[in-house]
Amino acid sequence: MTIYELNCFGTRPGAGNPALVILGGIRAEDRQAFAKAANKSASVFVDPGTGGASWTLDYFYPHTRSPLCLHATLAAARVLLADAPGPITVRSAMRGQELVLTRSATGAFISLARQPAPDAAAPADLAERLLAAPGLPLVSAPAVASVGSPKLLVEVADSATLQSLRPNLAAIFEWGQEHGVNGIYAWCRRPDGAFEGRNFNHLDPAKEDSATGVAAGALTLHLGRSLDLYQGAQLGQPCLLRTQLDGAHIQIGGAADYV
Repeated sequence: MTIYELNCFGTRPGAGNPALVILGGIRAEDRQAFAKAANKSASVFVDPGTGGASWTLDYFYPHTRSPLCLHATLAAARVLLADAPGPITVRSAMRGQELVLTRSATGAFISLARQPAPDAAAPADLAERLLAAPGLPLVSAPAVASVGSPKLLVEVADSATLQSLRPNLAAIFEWGQEHGVNGIYAWCRRPDGAFEGRNFNHLDPAKEDSATGVAAGALTLHLGRSLDLYQGAQLGQPCLLRTQLDGAHIQIGGAADYV
């Protein structure tokens, strides 16, 4: 067994969303216990691939297995590609979703296709109820989009509004379980033309993501354009996620540095 720890999407050395990449040695039935003990934001177990894929990626958070985690995929791309540009094709363990990994001088990239999103009813007051912000002014109507983990996307006016949010995490979790949506991604447009976001899908506010690749992909689909998306500065882990539209696929990438 070989274990690598990386920080993903960081804007500077030492910053980013941490992930463990584990090559071999951990049985499937022991992986959840390993991830819980490791207590990193994500652990990805890399197994030999099938069906044309070089590898299969099995994702775990400390509390649950996940169908997809893009910052852990970015970490796996950095390990598996080493200094090669790629591409290599991998698949997610739970759903067999195809992911194409490449590397350039600016970081690693993941290419993946749009995934079906649930048709979740969103009443007019839903966002303000779930975000515990009565009278919250929204810039656009909330929408659900997915590249493998559906997100309810909620646009707020500016960074100050975004950072002031103290949502009802239990209500978000309950609504998401009922509608097949993995939390809320609140976002805003920045004066410099970039975007900024926060992800709310954990019951514990201390576990808020510093970078959420699946949300960056969902927002790219929703807006139909490439993005520079900032996240995590208020958590002390400033991150930058870069996305590009490539025909029917979305590329999501950024830095992936060994710890």
